[in-house]
Amino acid sequence: MKLKVLIDNNTLIDRYFIGEPGVAYFIQDGDVNILFDTGYTDAFIKNAQKMNVNLMNLDFVAISHGHIDHTWGLVPLTRLYTEAKIENINHNKPTLIAHPYAFLYKDFNDNEEIGCIMSDEKLGKHFNMNLSKDPVWLTEKIVFLGEIERKNDFENKVPIGKVEDKGTKVDDYVIDDSALVYKSSEGLVIITGCSHAGICNIIEYAKKICKDDRVVDVVGGFHLLNPTEEQLKGTIEYFGQADIKEVHACHCTDLKSKIELSKVVNLKEVGVGLILEYI
Repeated sequence: MKLKVLIDNNTLIDRYFIGEPGVAYFIQDGDVNILFDTGYTDAFIKNAQKMNVNLMNLDFVAISHGHIDHTWGLVPLTRLYTEAKIENINHNKPTLIAHPYAFLYKDFNDNEEIGCIMSDEKLGKHFNMNLSKDPVWLTEKIVFLGEIERKNDFENKVPIGKVEDKGTKVDDYVIDDSALVYKSSEGLVIITGCSHAGICNIIEYAKKICKDDRVVDVVGGFHLLNPTEEQLKGTIEYFGQADIKEVHACHCTDLKSKIELSKVVNLKEVGVGLILEYI
C-alpha cells in the first residue's frame, strides 16, 4: 500500500506544494485508488497534479467525518468530474464511503457552519453512495471502520458545536468520525482524519475489526489541540504501553502534544508531498 499526503497543515521543505488546515491522502492498494478526505479547497487537486496523481481514476472517496476541513473539497472534486463529463474526458464514478451522519448540518456558536455544504442527496447525483455505520472493506486489506466504539474515559468528552438531525439540534460528539485501516504483513496501519472518536479508541477498534493487535503506524490527526490534562495524560500513557513501530501525527495535533508523544513513541514528520509505503 502506498499513501501520498495531498493536504496537510504543513508542507515539506524544498517541495513546492500548497498547505492548508485540512487532510487529504491518496492511497493505492494494488489497482485500487482511494482518496481519503478532500481538504478545505481545491488545493488537493493542484497538489495531486504536481505529484502525478490521477484523480480521474479513483475507485473510492472515503470521508473521515463531516467537518469543513475534510469535506469542502468535495465541491471542486464534483466540479472536476462534471467538467470532465462535458469535455468527454474518461473518468471513474467513485463510490463515496462515509458514516450516515457525515453530511448532516453542523454548526458552531449557532451561526458558524462547520459541516459539509453538499447534502448526501446532492452527492448521490455524482458519486455511488455507501453510507455505513458498519465496517466496509474497500479491498482485501483496507477497511473503512464505520462507527467507532468509544470505551475509554478520557477521550471525546467535549462536543464540537451542534448537529441537526430530523430538525432538532443536539450536541455534536462527531459520531460520524471514522478511519481507514490497512492490514500490512507486519501489522496494522491506521489512517485517521481528526480522531474525534479518540485516537486510542480508534486503535482499539481497529485491532478488534482486523483481529490483529500489531500496529505498525498511525497516520493522521489525533485531535490533540490544547487537550485537557486528563486526555493528554491518558493518551500518552496509552501510547507508552503500546508497541507501535512509528507514528505520523499531524493536522490537529499541537506542538505540546507532539512533544509529549515523542517521549514515548517514534514520532515522524508529516507534510504535503510525503509518501509512505507498506507491504
